Amino acid sequence: QLQLVESGGGLVQSGGSLRLSCAASGFTLDYSAIGWFRQAPGKEREGVSCISAFSGGSTNYADSVKGRFTISRDKAKNTVYLQMNSLKPEDTAIYYCALGLYSVCVLRQSDFGSWGQGTQVTVSS
Repeated sequence: QLQLVESGGGLVQSGGSLRLSCAASGFTLDYSAIGWFRQAPGKEREGVSCISAFSGGSTNYADSVKGRFTISRDKAKNTVYLQMNSLKPEDTAIYYCALGLYSVCVLRQSDFGSWGQGTQVTVSS
């Protein structure tokens, strides 16, 4: 059964860091693009970052997180990570990882199919 499970969320002060994990079961993450999206209360879900398939795959970031967030994949652990540094209160949201429909990553929700259940990130000021 194909499943994505996010973890690593929590409460952190402004300027702090968190690392989110997206672990896959039932399939190999390395063969697909993986994306991170987030949804804040009262707002629409937005793209945060994505990484294309295979080692050395291209990455994309939303302008709001460029220079602060880094996406990476660990093939051996079948996991994709989102390292979030210099967190701001406006980063507060539920973060979801999603499986891309294609191998090349485009930060567009319609390019992603299966979604995880999400992990809450709260940044206090």
